[in-house]
Amino acid sequence: MAEIKITLVRSPIGCNKNQKANLKALGLTKINKTVTKQNSAFIQGMVKKVEHLVKVEEI
Repeated sequence: MAEIKITLVRSPIGCNKNQKANLKALGLTKINKTVTKQNSAFIQGMVKKVEHLVKVEEI
């Protein structure tokens, strides 16, 4: 499977608790923090919920 690099680019202040929980589950706690995850349907669904806060790149 391919990997994706997810970077938090906007603050989650003002977002609902479900979106904040998704960011925490992805491991994104601070702005400009980057994590690498396997590209799966589960991860894609989590990213879709917070796509306005993150930047996604394929590796």
